[in-house]
Amino acid sequence: MQNETYYIVRADRAGVFFGKIKEKTATSVVMTDVRKIYYWEGANAVEQISQDGVGSDSKLTVTVSEMEIEGWIQIIPCTERATSNLKNHKEWKR
Repeated sequence: MQNETYYIVRADRAGVFFGKIKEKTATSVVMTDVRKIYYWEGANAVEQISQDGVGSDSKLTVTVSEMEIEGWIQIIPCTERATSNLKNHKEWKR
């Protein structure tokens, strides 16, 4: 996996994440520059998010410098279009 490529990672019971992959094992993945996609609209599934990004009413968390996610079940590289959309999406916080 390329260090500068952004990915969508879907994890069992943990949700959907967007970021770079630093390390990957059979059961976990360490991501950097990572955000959780808490809620999305404008895409039917994570596959479309990886290609197009999300709509303006979607909810993405703040960016975390590094985190480990256990139980990944799907890893999809993002297009430049999706990466730009997701990196520049407003932070959802209270």
